[in-house]
Amino acid sequence: MKAARLAGYKRFEFVETPVPTPQEGECLIKMEKVSICGSDIHNVYVRERPEEEYPLPIGAPNHECAGVVVESRTDQLKEGQRVIVLPNGQYGLVEYLTSGPDRIIPLPDHGALDEWVMCQHSGTVLYSVQQMGNVLGKRVVVLGQGGIGLSFAWITANQGAKDVIVSDPVDFRLETSQKLSGAYTVNPDRENLIEAVEELTEGEGADIVVDAAGTHEAFNDCFRLVNKFGKIILFASQDDSRATLENYSLLMIKQPTILPTVGGATADPLTHIKEMVRLRDRGWIDPGQFVTHRMGFDDVQQAYDMYDQRADNIIKVVMSV
Repeated sequence: MKAARLAGYKRFEFVETPVPTPQEGECLIKMEKVSICGSDIHNVYVRERPEEEYPLPIGAPNHECAGVVVESRTDQLKEGQRVIVLPNGQYGLVEYLTSGPDRIIPLPDHGALDEWVMCQHSGTVLYSVQQMGNVLGKRVVVLGQGGIGLSFAWITANQGAKDVIVSDPVDFRLETSQKLSGAYTVNPDRENLIEAVEELTEGEGADIVVDAAGTHEAFNDCFRLVNKFGKIILFASQDDSRATLENYSLLMIKQPTILPTVGGATADPLTHIKEMVRLRDRGWIDPGQFVTHRMGFDDVQQAYDMYDQRADNIIKVVMSV
């Protein structure tokens, strides 16, 4: 089968590799759609490694993928069924994957698969929002408005947040957030973020601040923007060498509850994604609207470069395998 992998710093290669064989209790899934996660970029693509660590494993880096079961050796799934797959020890830039039911989310038969796959990343946000508790009547600030940040804004707005305030240097993402969630928008390249939030919250600050940006600045802005005894939700990946707290006194004065949230690292990584599939199916939220670019598998290099550079108003790109 055809597969891609990172062969050097920001450089992909295509290789031929055998089609995997499903074991008893597993399925063979033909990949149809794969998307890029911000963590693929921040944690892998832009982090230059020693030359001897390349190439990366077959299919890496990628974990947002959906396809069709073509062989089933389990009673829980049938051939022809459309699914989202959470690769475990495998990666998504391949034509075929094997997996057991414990890493598979069944999908409805209707609708475009390139839109259903968006439930994977928005489902992880749903898990993080559940850790916030009741957001009804709360002021929420979301830093970063990629697919993850947009999901945070949309979900908390639908749950009755009093105000949702979002920040991003890309105007198209701010416009999208305002359209989908009615959020107040701040472009930190043109406005002072701290002053803007102060004004929008009538001097009270935010009850909940979400880091969906993954920058050193955003991490520290969380402590500047949250009100006393508020909550900070850490979602985005950070470079360990840069994730340092600049003002320790803010931590002690405000005493926020700090919640690192990684849905995929829980004992049950499926439930929140299944719930997002159900919510989309009944029309409560549609993360399929985050797809701005559709490309082919052969365009993997261009797709990752565009995502890295935030080119052409990209939010989410889906490649057809």
